[in-house]
Order: sequence, then C-alpha cells, then structure tokens
Amino acid sequence: GIVSPALPLLLAAAAAVCPAPAATPNPVPVRVRAPAAVLELRVAGTFATREYGLMCVRSMPAAAGMIFVFSGGDERQAFWMKNTLIPLDMVFVLKDGRVNNVDANVPATAVGTPDGRLPNYYGTGSYVIELNAGEAARAGIVPGTVLDLSGVPPAQE
Repeated sequence: GIVSPALPLLLAAAAAVCPAPAATPNPVPVRVRAPAAVLELRVAGTFATREYGLMCVRSMPAAAGMIFVFSGGDERQAFWMKNTLIPLDMVFVLKDGRVNNVDANVPATAVGTPDGRLPNYYGTGSYVIELNAGEAARAGIVPGTVLDLSGVPPAQE
C-alpha cells in the first residue's frame, strides 16, 4: 500500500492530543446487572477521571464501559465529546438507579476538533454510563429501567 508522507505527522499529532491517562481509573471494573447483560464498568469518580473519561479509547469489549459518579445528587450533567474515538450510548441514571434518559449512538469525534465545535450532551442524574453504541439497547436499558448501583463507590471529589 501507499503511505502518505503526512501519515507520521498525523500519528504524532494524535499521540500528542491523546496521551495515555496517568492512571487507569479502578483497574477492576464494577459489575452492574442490566435486564439482558452484566455490564463491566470502570469508575470515574474524581474530577480528573470524569474529565478524561473515555477520551482516546479506540475500542471496548461488548458490555464494557465507564460509569461517571457525581456527588451532587440528581443534577443536570453536561458532557462534551473531546477526542471520543468511538460512538457511544450515554445512559443518564438517577440516584435511585432509575434510568432517566438514553442518548443512543452518540457519534465519535475527530482528534483535534476545536473545543468550540465539539458536540455537547446533557441529561439529569447522579450517574452517567457510557457504553459502545448500540449496547444499551442490547442490554435492555431504556428510560425507566432500574439498575442496582449498590456496588458503585461514591464520588471522590
């Protein structure tokens, strides 16, 4: 195949924009039972881990994802999709475990998209679960579904 002379520059730019996170949040995921699957979720419970989230992740196994934990109760949460390389489902979950909203098939964003052009997503909850696009439906998660989040540690501001 033909390799563009610009390819090394593009790869270097992507590496600079997508550094490895300083530490993997909760290397052992928590398990959350959904109606049709058991989800394996890494916990983002600090400001730094919530801010980094799934940035620069190139793939995830089925039924895997991340749960963002907030300490302020059921508040409006805002998510921007900076360097989000895979399409996602975003599940906004209330403190009592009830799914409030599912934003399905949130598109990936290109590395280096200017911040002002990044899409934002909003929902109300104490938790937000990000899964591979289509995974929420496969797991039977819809608004009103109740998830047992008793094994999820609290936020560590």
